[in-house]
Amino acid sequence: MIQILKNDGTLKNKMSPEMSPAVLLDLYRWISFLRTLDTRMMNLQRQGRIGFYGVCTGEEAAVVGSGFTLKPEDWIYPALRQGGVALMRGMPLTTYLAQVYGNSLDVQKGRQMPCHYGYKPANFVAWSSCIGTQLPHAVGTAWAAKIKKDPIVVMAYLGDGATSEGDFHVAMNFAGVKKAPVIFFCQNNQWAISVPLSGQTASENIAVKATAYGFEGVQVDGNDILAVTQVTQMAVEKARKGGGPTLIEAVTYRMGSHSSSDDPTRYRDSKEVEEWQRRDPIKRFRSYLDSLGLWNEQKEATLKEKFDEEISQAIKIVEAAPPPLRESLFEDVYAGLSPRLAEQAADLNRISESSH
Repeated sequence: MIQILKNDGTLKNKMSPEMSPAVLLDLYRWISFLRTLDTRMMNLQRQGRIGFYGVCTGEEAAVVGSGFTLKPEDWIYPALRQGGVALMRGMPLTTYLAQVYGNSLDVQKGRQMPCHYGYKPANFVAWSSCIGTQLPHAVGTAWAAKIKKDPIVVMAYLGDGATSEGDFHVAMNFAGVKKAPVIFFCQNNQWAISVPLSGQTASENIAVKATAYGFEGVQVDGNDILAVTQVTQMAVEKARKGGGPTLIEAVTYRMGSHSSSDDPTRYRDSKEVEEWQRRDPIKRFRSYLDSLGLWNEQKEATLKEKFDEEISQAIKIVEAAPPPLRESLFEDVYAGLSPRLAEQAADLNRISESSH
C-alpha cells in the first residue's frame, strides 16, 4: 500500500512531496471545510431542517486528494460521498445546499434525492442510489472521448460495496478492452452500510481485481492526502496520454454512520472505530503542516470561524427560498407538453385555485 505520511504525520521515507506551501494549504483548507460542513449538515438533519444526509467524515483525504488532480474539462461520476469534489470545481455552496433541501433554488427542482448532487458546469453527473450504475456510464463517456480524440479523463467513484455489483465488472471489462481514459476510484471505507469488507470479497484486496481486466490496480492509504494526490495524479496523466484505465483502491474508514438513517453501533465494534480515529486524515495532515511551520492554533481558529460564517450565510439564503413551483412538475419531460401532461397540469391548476 502506497503511503507518504505515517499516522503521526511524519514522512514515511523522509522524502517530501513536490508540492508548494500554497498547494499544501489549499488541500488542508478543503479537507477541513468538508469536515465542518458535514458536521453542520448532520446537525440540521437531527433538528429536522433537512431530511437526509450522508457524510464523508474520515474519508476527506480520499475525496479531496482525488478531485484535486482533475482539469476543469474532465468528467466526474460520483457516488454518495464525493459532493466535495463538485464544490472544489466551482459549485456554489448555496447550490450544493439547495440540492439537500430540494427547494426552488435546487437546479434539479427537488426531483433528486438529497446528496445526489449534479452540477453541469463542472461536468459533475448526478448519480443514482442503485449501487454502481454510474460506472458503465463513466466508461461510455471515456470511450466517446477517446473516439473523438478529446483529451479528457473520467473519474468514476465507487465504494467497496459496489465491487460486488455486476455493473462494476461490466464497466471494468469494457474499460480494459477499449483502453478508455477512466479512473475507477474506490473509497474502501470497510463497510457497505452493515456489510464488512470480509463479507464483500474473498480477494486479497480490491486493487487486485483490475488484473483480471487487463489493467493496473493500485492500493493507496486513503487517509494520507499526499499519497492519494500523488497516486491519482499519476493515473490521470497516464489516462490522458492514452495509457488506459486504472483502478485505485483508497483504504480509508467511514468514521460515522452510512447516512443519517443508519445506526452503526448495531453492527460495528466501537474499538474498531477508535482504532481508525487514530488515523484521522485531518489530524495527520495538520501534524505535517505544523512540522513545516505552515500551521498553528491561531490559523486553525481563524479558519474555523471563516467556515462557520460562510456555511451559516449559505444556510440562511437557502432556507429562505420557497418550495419548487408546482408547475415545474411537468417541465423537462418532453420538449413540449404532451396532451396528457397538459391535461394533468390543468387539473393541478384547477385544484390549486379551488384550495385557496
